[in-house]
Amino acid sequence: MKGLKEIRKKLGLNQQKVAIDLNISREALSYYENGKREPSLKLLLDMSRYFKVSIEYLITGEESETKNR
Repeated sequence: MKGLKEIRKKLGLNQQKVAIDLNISREALSYYENGKREPSLKLLLDMSRYFKVSIEYLITGEESETKNR
């Protein structure tokens, strides 16, 4: 979940704010950011919509070069 932490910091959001907005604990968000736990598909979709980035970006920190195919 390399991109999750990256986009959160880029947007200037702290873990507590994001966790409240996504209805999860701050500890859970920290685990996701540090790769200690994997979010459900539903939560990945929610995060993708929240940050307005792809799920791929949340996981890898990069957008696919084949995105527009």
